Amino acid sequence: MHWQPLMAASRPGFLILAVLCVGLALALVARQSVAIAPLHGVLILLAALLAHIAVNLLNEYDDFRSGLDAITQRTLFSGGSGALPAEPAAASLVGWGALLSLGLVVGMGLYFVWLRGGALLPLGAGGVLLVMAYTRWLTRSPLLCLLAPGLGFAIVVMGSLLALGGELTAAVWTVTLVVLLLVSELLLLNQFPDVEADREVGRRHLLIAFGKGVGARVVAGLVLAAYGVIAIGIGQGILPTLCVLALIPLPVMAWLSVKLNVTHSLEEPAWPPLLAANVAALLSTLALLLVGLWWG
Repeated sequence: MHWQPLMAASRPGFLILAVLCVGLALALVARQSVAIAPLHGVLILLAALLAHIAVNLLNEYDDFRSGLDAITQRTLFSGGSGALPAEPAAASLVGWGALLSLGLVVGMGLYFVWLRGGALLPLGAGGVLLVMAYTRWLTRSPLLCLLAPGLGFAIVVMGSLLALGGELTAAVWTVTLVVLLLVSELLLLNQFPDVEADREVGRRHLLIAFGKGVGARVVAGLVLAAYGVIAIGIGQGILPTLCVLALIPLPVMAWLSVKLNVTHSLEEPAWPPLLAANVAALLSTLALLLVGLWWG
């Protein structure tokens, strides 16, 4: 009877981000003329999805246990799924599901360490640490809470590439940096509606420590930096010219940044459209970057 809340707590609608990160790694490897074993590609995609599911389940479990779920005003993009407050008896299943997912990720990661060598081990260990520590500890540090989500998905890109037999080139570092900046911006913006609830359970992320005004400026800075990196990468010949497609969502992101900096204390009904536009622009940017890398 608890499978439905387990599925909801995994937040399947957000897993496309892990798929895109693996897709970027595949495109980068293909540009290096490395033969990709289909089985390895499937295993890496499965590992990325399970890692994303693990962090989502742990987040839901810890937020339920801390009482945060009981005081959060949810939107479609913030405040969690609400699965455990609706069915508290499923909490243990969600917790064990998180540990099982993470265990499978570790097992697959060790296989690729054996296959490719020890260079993958620090990345894998760092990724596991981020998954386990994010909700419970990293949300107490403004800087770590800001960077941890982006670092997690940057590890997915870089780790997937190394597991497939690719090399760390300037293009790889450029794409990884774009992912880091955009995902960090995404999670920071999603924290705006939850500031007061987060404060009550002891979190101390950037918005709590320095205020929404500073947070709005950081969002704008991350957006500017991410698209600046893409533009510089194209201008320097690091990325193929077709990657200019990834700049198409820039006007939407610029509008979001301006709106946020002008009115960063929006009422609850105003947040969902803003958060939805941000998610759509981010996913579009990564998808178009993938197209540019694959066919450019």
